[in-house]
Amino acid sequence: MTSSNDTATAFAALHRPGTPLLLPNAWDPLSARLIEAAGAPAIATTSAGVAWALGAADGDRIDRDSVLALVGRVVAAVDVPVSADIESGFGATPDEVGVTVDGVLAAGAVGANIEDVHPGDPASLRAPQEQAERLAAARARADAAGVAFFVNARIDTYLRSVGDPDGRFADTVARAAAYLAAGAAGIFVPGVVDVATVSRLAAEIDGPLNVLAGPGAPAAGELAAAGVARISLGSSVAAAAYAVAQRAARELLEDGTYTALASGLNYGEVNALMS
Repeated sequence: MTSSNDTATAFAALHRPGTPLLLPNAWDPLSARLIEAAGAPAIATTSAGVAWALGAADGDRIDRDSVLALVGRVVAAVDVPVSADIESGFGATPDEVGVTVDGVLAAGAVGANIEDVHPGDPASLRAPQEQAERLAAARARADAAGVAFFVNARIDTYLRSVGDPDGRFADTVARAAAYLAAGAAGIFVPGVVDVATVSRLAAEIDGPLNVLAGPGAPAAGELAAAGVARISLGSSVAAAAYAVAQRAARELLEDGTYTALASGLNYGEVNALMS
């Protein structure tokens, strides 16, 4: 039987610059199983998709226990390592972030995204030292449990267009250094995909770099060549799935037809996957 630490170590080893871990993010057990069946070596949840599925908006507007319960169901549904998106940590203090990590570990996940956006003001980020203390608390709880938990520290400088554009790169690199020193295992910088900037970030950040990809972004191979170690799709897979529901509903109600359902998965195959 594989221990949590063995699973965590295996998950960390998947983060290889130039040969990145590709993660189409899941939001429930079925999406996780579909992603695993497609060949993904790990599963990462999307906070937005999880929140939407549980009837809430993204952005620290859902309670910790609901998220942890869903993470546990995702872990139980697959045989590969799972990393949980826990937004900004579900806590006002570093100790509360530690409590959240205890819950993530109890759910069976071996990694977590923790972002530095301030939930009280989505246009601003926490001060680097404040965020470093929160990440250090997460690291300490995982170390106490004896698990090489992968803390993926998300930096929202580019995603939120925070600060002076000319100083954004330097701010991102400085934050990354502080977060890695505090115990983060990797750095996630969503909102930037141009190869030149990504290459510079990968060269300057002394840890695995994770970027967020989607329509319009360079292909995975180009990002790999730039030194990226992890590529995520974030909430876009969930959003695309819900777009099918929206199209099908509008088509039925407005036209009385059903063509939006033509590319749906076979009922028997899906049901068998969940058996």
